[in-house]
Amino acid sequence: MMKQKIVIRGGGDLATGVAHRLYQAGYRVLITEQAKPTVIRRTVAFANVLYEKDMVVEGVTAKAVKNTEEVETAWQKEQMPVWAEEAGKVCTLIQADVMVDVTLSKRNTGIKRGMAPVVIGVGPGFEAGVDVDAVVESQRGHNLGRVFYQGKAAPNSGIPGVIAGVGKERLLKAPCAGSFKGEAVIGDVVKAGQRVASVEGQPVVAVIDGLLRGLLADGLTVTEGFKVGDVDPRIDPDYCSLISDKARAIGGAVLEAVMHLQQVKDTENTMNSRE
Repeated sequence: MMKQKIVIRGGGDLATGVAHRLYQAGYRVLITEQAKPTVIRRTVAFANVLYEKDMVVEGVTAKAVKNTEEVETAWQKEQMPVWAEEAGKVCTLIQADVMVDVTLSKRNTGIKRGMAPVVIGVGPGFEAGVDVDAVVESQRGHNLGRVFYQGKAAPNSGIPGVIAGVGKERLLKAPCAGSFKGEAVIGDVVKAGQRVASVEGQPVVAVIDGLLRGLLADGLTVTEGFKVGDVDPRIDPDYCSLISDKARAIGGAVLEAVMHLQQVKDTENTMNSRE
């Protein structure tokens, strides 16, 4: 298992939960991201290493890399390499055994079977048996973490998950298009009506009291209505440093899918060798 290579497309908090679980199971995991990730929960997102020199999530250290040699060095040091490169290209370069799309784009942005021996999609936008080998349900509810080997995950509801009775009110949105600048920091306790950031000088204001659990990196260009932050009404500092329950559930489901699909392929290879 230690020789199995897995490329994860996306390095946000949910993708980090997946990467962390696969890493703990003994796989060699590599994350691909865009050069300037638009991650919100940056303190628990491996993608944040593209902004920060040091990034550690629950004991696993991320390392920004630029080529296959640096990937191998990171693995030798038991680090999580993060590469600002296109996932399909990386799969070819390192001869990946598995590719997992955890961008949560709500649509397929170019992933297809054959990009690696096993291809898995998380959330809506994929169809197992058509463009990917398996789909993992990402929507909160009874089916969260369910693996589909035929069919699709639930369509995007457009409704954020409810935490402590609070739904869309906990999200911070850009009031206009332009450059984002944070004025509070992740981990701050904020009050309803408090200014926590700005876009082109226009204020981003908290709607509820809570803990600022996520905030976009400074300097990113956003569109009007873009999600730029997250206020957690539970006010527990641990939620800023620990992988979420949802991310752990999805991570466990991806691990299940990887092991199941590899077993299926091993069985097929054994049968073919006997013929």
